[in-house]
Amino acid sequence: MHTYEVFVDMKECDKDNFAACRVMETRYEINADAHTIAYDTALTQAGTEFPNATEYDIRVTRILR
Repeated sequence: MHTYEVFVDMKECDKDNFAACRVMETRYEINADAHTIAYDTALTQAGTEFPNATEYDIRVTRILR
């Protein structure tokens, strides 16, 4: 089991005005056995915390432990 550092960029756009978008970023430390599990976990967690986001960009950057 490793602890992965994962950054997620999110874009949240207004449904009526796509020119009005907000870009956000969050960081997670995720315990997982593999890179792909850390990726999927970060996507699920970001989707739960930011349900109105229209795009997610996930980057697993490094192993912390």
